[in-house]
Amino acid sequence: MGAPVATELISQMGFDWLLLDMEHGFITESELLSNIMAVKKEVKIIVRLGLSDPKFIGRILDWGVDGVMMPQVSHPLQLHPIIEAINYPPKGERGYSSSARLFNYGLDKTSSLEKIEPPLLIAQIESEEGVLNSREIASLEGVDMLFVGPRDLTLDLSLENRSLSYDRALSLTIDAAAKEGKKCGILLSPNEEPSIIESKGFNFFAIGSDLTLMREGYKNIVNKILK
Repeated sequence: MGAPVATELISQMGFDWLLLDMEHGFITESELLSNIMAVKKEVKIIVRLGLSDPKFIGRILDWGVDGVMMPQVSHPLQLHPIIEAINYPPKGERGYSSSARLFNYGLDKTSSLEKIEPPLLIAQIESEEGVLNSREIASLEGVDMLFVGPRDLTLDLSLENRSLSYDRALSLTIDAAAKEGKKCGILLSPNEEPSIIESKGFNFFAIGSDLTLMREGYKNIVNKILK
């Protein structure tokens, strides 16, 4: 939702990571920093990008984001500019500022950029083309994970001239990630059982959203009252 209070609360619930959604969510660039600063405890912060501008990516990494998720990846060439944007030279073209929030505003200067843990890069697979190219995508140095977007993938596979079933698409994506030694993730609804997903080969997942949980929570309250 882009509400720092919600972000602050959820960050204390024991999750390993939080996704701040700038693709479909309500977080704007001007609100992103306050949400990052609201995060408590050791929780990884991943931003799902709404645009792939290298300067924007470098700026949010300077703010303290741990990684980015790139939606709608269908070909490895799409990720080359992202990989350059998240990595310092010689691996990339990211600019360096010792006074960035990442370095505690200059209080924690690093002696070598090579000692800095590189940001996570998550490639979202949401189309048949992305599935068919998933091995090439996963093979890129700098890509840490393939992450299935189930709703967009289902929508794409329902179009004419598509040959894959949904289950087959999942299997191919899981297999591609495993063969390249990368993680494979998926978005779950709050009602889905993570152990079932893990049994298929996924080893990373997101569950629901703050907006979804608020909506369903209030619906349940109203339904109880109306009974």
